[in-house]
Amino acid sequence: MRSHYCAELNELNVGEEVELVGWVNSHRDHGGVIFIDLRDRSGIIQIVADPADSKKAHEVAEQVKDEYVIKVKGKVRLRGEGLENPKLKTGKIEVVADEIVIENKSEVLPFQIGDKSVNEELRLKYRYLDLRDPDMLETFILRSKVVKAIRDYFDKEGFIDVETPVLTKSTPEGARDYLVPSRIHPGEFYALPQSPQLFKQILMVAGFDKYYQIAKCFRDEDLRADRQPEFTQVDVEMSFVEQDDVIKTIEGMVKEAFAVAGIDVKTPIKRISYHDAMEKYGSDKPDLRYDLAMVDVIDEFVDSNNEIFAEIAKDKKNNRFKALKVPGGDKFYSRKMLKELENFVRKFGAKGLAYIQVKEEGLKGPILKFMSEESLKRMINKLKPEVGDIIFFGAGDKKTVLDYMGRLRAKIAKDMNLYDPKAYEFVWVVDFPMFEKDENGNPTPLHHPFTMPNMETWDEENFEDIKSIAYDLVLNGYEIGGGSIRIHKEEIQEKVFKLLGIDEMDAREKFGFLLDALKFGAPPHGGFALGLDRVIMLMRHTDNIRDVIAFPKTQKAQCLLTGAPGEVEKEQLKELHIRVKKPKTENE
Repeated sequence: MRSHYCAELNELNVGEEVELVGWVNSHRDHGGVIFIDLRDRSGIIQIVADPADSKKAHEVAEQVKDEYVIKVKGKVRLRGEGLENPKLKTGKIEVVADEIVIENKSEVLPFQIGDKSVNEELRLKYRYLDLRDPDMLETFILRSKVVKAIRDYFDKEGFIDVETPVLTKSTPEGARDYLVPSRIHPGEFYALPQSPQLFKQILMVAGFDKYYQIAKCFRDEDLRADRQPEFTQVDVEMSFVEQDDVIKTIEGMVKEAFAVAGIDVKTPIKRISYHDAMEKYGSDKPDLRYDLAMVDVIDEFVDSNNEIFAEIAKDKKNNRFKALKVPGGDKFYSRKMLKELENFVRKFGAKGLAYIQVKEEGLKGPILKFMSEESLKRMINKLKPEVGDIIFFGAGDKKTVLDYMGRLRAKIAKDMNLYDPKAYEFVWVVDFPMFEKDENGNPTPLHHPFTMPNMETWDEENFEDIKSIAYDLVLNGYEIGGGSIRIHKEEIQEKVFKLLGIDEMDAREKFGFLLDALKFGAPPHGGFALGLDRVIMLMRHTDNIRDVIAFPKTQKAQCLLTGAPGEVEKEQLKELHIRVKKPKTENE
């Protein structure tokens, strides 16, 4: 129906007869001559309906309203000096209409296309209108090009694209499964995959050597701005590799993917250990666009005359005393703002927020009276503060202190605009612990039970000190992907299961098909999974993953466009041998 896309036309097309189709972005009547901005996915071009050129086209143009779908035949001409629109790609030309056909009308819109102030729920309900926003279209064009670059890269590197099942067996992978009842096998359920983890390992046993997939994954977990119940990941697995081989391959993919958005990723990407990330930045996904590293000052409070501080400082393994120096912070933060910071960290377990202000006349702060002169001198030598700085302190249980001080660091950086919001700072976090304690003090895998432990650190008595061969890729404070070298030897897998308290019967019930496969000549292998949605979110400088998914769910896991989830017919439930028991209301 068209000869060109609207924004493909330029001065070289002047004098040509063209046929265009699209939506009416806007229309204006200037003394009998009607101007229509016609929009398609390429952009906008101005249409002129002048009764002097075509009375019939002008009559139709008088009926046109915003978001009508129309077809236009006409001739391209220059707008003329002083009439050009530098904001449009086609701003130097226009099309004089010979014929206009209304293909379809539009009702009055519930909101203006591109209005970012509109309530998100309304935008999601009318998602097809929201997606007409050229900015949204640009997002999905970028996403399409990034996916193509990723596919081209892996094809060039000799990877095989393999689809894995969507209906599979429920296995413990850290989040709740979405379950699908089986009609043929009453009382039994499939699970939607949280990731293709087990299948991609089986592909390595099968000898595929290099696998990748743009995979849909599903997790029934509480949602937030950067999390959805269904999401897309770039899934990768390789045989006969060590950690450095996987990291180098992924860096190549990331470099080519980000080049699509005009972003030059410098490789090799910096690496830091999990230990350093937590101790310096209070997070295993640190934002390194700014410094603000925490400093350990526990030794400076061992001789404190404050009994609580001294008691904390005695247990260096389980407790922390951290200082966070903020250059210029004393000049920036008022007393009221400091109180707000204290209230902020209290939400994450802090008992309070001590600080020292560095004034012209010297140091000022209640915490000073609890320090000896010698301890204060050592601390100042560590921190090297200058006039106008402020030093914040966190003390207590290790996990709690690192968490709230890390959050404080991020809040201060945002408050004080300490980073370029359009900068990109990548970092690999490596040497993760293999296990962490659950609520009962028992070991649980930090990643999954098939992660290869660093056997040089194996110590069942001190299981929290065992390291894994795992690695996460972090960008601007977001984990955008992660992976590990996998266990391929039966004796190591048995050690891990034994430490986790998984007996042979339990292991076979949960992972039998993988364990069987690993017995038949499993090669050394490892892999990685990149969160595609999160990557596009960062490329587009938004902090909401819903902005880069065509049809997302709300934070309550609802689709406002289709009304999912919804009730189904009783007959369907009967076929599945399911009876729904609704929760009681408060009045029942």
